[in-house]
Amino acid sequence: MLQNLHVKNIALIDETEVDFGQGLNILTGETGAGKSILLGSVGLALGGKYSSDLLRNGAENGLVELTFSVDDGQIRQKLEEMDIIPDDGMVTLTRKFTGSRSISRINGETVNTGKLKEAAELLIDIHGQHDNKTLLQRKNHLVLLDLFGRKEIAPIKSEMSKCYKEYRAICKKEEETSLNDEERRRELSLYEFEVHEIEEAALRENEDEELEETYRRMTESRKITDAVAQTYRYTCEDSSANAGDCLTRAIRAFREAAEFDEEGDRLCALLMDVDSLLNDFNRELSEYASKFEFSEEEFKETEERLNLINHLKSKYGKTTEHILKEKQAKEEKLDQLQHYEEYRTELEETLRKTEAALQHCCETVTEIRKKYAKELADQTRQALLELNFLDVQFEMKFGRLDHYTANGLDETRFMISTNPGEPLKPLDAVASGGELSRIMLALKTVLAETDEIETLIFDEIDSGISGRTAQMVAEKIKLTGKNHQIICITHLPQIAAMADHHFLIEKTSSADVTISNIRSLNREESIQELARMLGGVKITDAVLTNAKEMKEMADAVR
Repeated sequence: MLQNLHVKNIALIDETEVDFGQGLNILTGETGAGKSILLGSVGLALGGKYSSDLLRNGAENGLVELTFSVDDGQIRQKLEEMDIIPDDGMVTLTRKFTGSRSISRINGETVNTGKLKEAAELLIDIHGQHDNKTLLQRKNHLVLLDLFGRKEIAPIKSEMSKCYKEYRAICKKEEETSLNDEERRRELSLYEFEVHEIEEAALRENEDEELEETYRRMTESRKITDAVAQTYRYTCEDSSANAGDCLTRAIRAFREAAEFDEEGDRLCALLMDVDSLLNDFNRELSEYASKFEFSEEEFKETEERLNLINHLKSKYGKTTEHILKEKQAKEEKLDQLQHYEEYRTELEETLRKTEAALQHCCETVTEIRKKYAKELADQTRQALLELNFLDVQFEMKFGRLDHYTANGLDETRFMISTNPGEPLKPLDAVASGGELSRIMLALKTVLAETDEIETLIFDEIDSGISGRTAQMVAEKIKLTGKNHQIICITHLPQIAAMADHHFLIEKTSSADVTISNIRSLNREESIQELARMLGGVKITDAVLTNAKEMKEMADAVR
């Protein structure tokens, strides 16, 4: 359940915070007061698209934070599988905005937007005004069916998807290896040449790196050998001025002084350590110098070997390791070409088995879908009757694709008849705007009964309806709120009257600033807001009485 919403510096909102309750939470307000901004802020916290123009004018940063209580064991388990551990049963989704950048966090831990969206899908479902139009797209009908029956459908769909990937990979391989005799001979000759070329080079792993280092030392050897020679001259070469001789004379001179006290003896020992270190240094310097002694023949051989390897790298890979891997791949391809008929026969057999497995998955998922399609249609029809459709008929029609997909062979379509005696027709050919709102609400309420998601947000689900229909829609939303938390933005007083918790969104303006705020209404304030929605600017006693009666009637809905 969504416990708290905190918004700061988003559009017209300076800073506002609201605590939602169980059941039906209603948000009302004048047109332009900021209802859509508030819902858009929720969408941002759930990973929605952000742009810098959403920041409040003059603000350097913005914040949207949602805090959920998670009581459902299955949802907790799924969150934990995502390494999201509820803190005292709470999960907080946060997005902070600075300029064109945003940072997402879950319980204070930074996450990417993908993980934020994945977590949000377990916690909340938002239905916006534009979502009604998705019902007109046939591809979404199958999505809704699979959601309805997901406990049984999802496992077989997962298996079917794996089979489909394997099937497509084998089909691609079959297409790529389909050759006539001339093409096969040409490729056979090419692969034989390339394998021989790499074999003849007799490459070793990391040989290129070793040769490049050797070649670098060879080209820089003169500079290095001159530096070594000069250093050697100063440290130990026969000369009265070299460091070794100087140290020897120093030790000899200081040894007599060292005999008189402990401090002198300690200093003499240090001097002898220096002499020992210098001797070690000279020995290692000599060994180091020997590494840079190259003949012209060695240099030429290294250069030619390096040129050969670079030539192979330009054809087969960036490193000797890549070249050797490419050789292995070409040997496998060569073997296929040399035993072409056997390879093709084996490939066709594999394809046949894979297609058979995929076909079985498709048939299985179709059978399961048809079972749930009837249940979905029956429950949706009942929900539509409760939403003031007269003798409505609702079914799901199945078709069959002529090719495999990751989603099977099924194509589905909602069929509806909204008036007695009319034949069933495709949904997109029949439904008006108001009817689409009710159909979507019917589907949402049916899906909610099988859904683990606790919180549903409806943004003007009442679009295009009025009168008795509005009352029936209101009652349906109220009853759905018995088992789910509903957050609903509405302009209809019939729906607003059903509120368990009523919130008013207001816009205030001064000379240089406009701010949107949200506040909770008590019962009397809620009745006043209902009266405004009923009567407009002037609230008469009759309008106020009507609002009270409407609230009392709503209280009686169970």
